[in-house]
Amino acid sequence: MSLGVFDLRTEEGLVQGCIAQDRRAQRALYEKFSSRMFSLCLRYAKDRDEAQDLLQEGFITVFSKIGTYNAAGSLEGWMRRIFVNTALMRLRKGDVLRGAAEVEQARNVSDGIDLLSGIGGKDIVRMIGRMPDGFRTVFNMSVIEGYTHQEIAKELGISEGTSRSQLSRARTWLQERLLEEKKNRR
Repeated sequence: MSLGVFDLRTEEGLVQGCIAQDRRAQRALYEKFSSRMFSLCLRYAKDRDEAQDLLQEGFITVFSKIGTYNAAGSLEGWMRRIFVNTALMRLRKGDVLRGAAEVEQARNVSDGIDLLSGIGGKDIVRMIGRMPDGFRTVFNMSVIEGYTHQEIAKELGISEGTSRSQLSRARTWLQERLLEEKKNRR
């Protein structure tokens, strides 16, 4: 624990304080980023409890590896990568995607209906959270995080075809739930 003085209003000060294991800096970093990282964890987790576990594991990793942050990119981007990797490691342990069926293409259920009108962001996030693990993982990695199918395949130890299949099936699953939600709101 350091008694150094760090400008906790700047990211550089937060990083330097965390490198020195200054508890005030660690708390400030946590307070600045925890809600955004928790939202990320929720997208990969089955429920809030699992998301909370991922958040804790992610911050432990952030604090242990903060010395490797080189300010080449944003601190938030560096942290997001750690949290995504933390979620993926947990999913790999559960072997979520092994044996996922290969599907050439999923049917389009939207029929030209604007599925998103009248449905709030929280509802969509809630629906994504209810997706089966494999769908949710690939959907988040591709649509939210911007991974390519090649990157997803490498990270999850699956084929690119399985990644494409899971994304297609995730989109179909989400479209079906959005249609149900629209019908229920009428």
